[in-house]
Amino acid sequence: MDQKTHEQAELADGDTACAGCGAVTEGSPPTWTCSVENGERRYFCDGCARENIRAIEGRLDSSWW
Repeated sequence: MDQKTHEQAELADGDTACAGCGAVTEGSPPTWTCSVENGERRYFCDGCARENIRAIEGRLDSSWW
């Protein structure tokens, strides 16, 4: 399975997608939160990170929130 989904960090063109809402930005934005879940990097935009900061700090997988 080499197909990438919106939940994976890097898209084919080098852009980054938010694993929460699917927002896309060029490159890896310095203000986004990076989480490693099941060996896979996931990036979350500022809005998604703010909404779920307690779960992120508690190291819960994004499937829980």
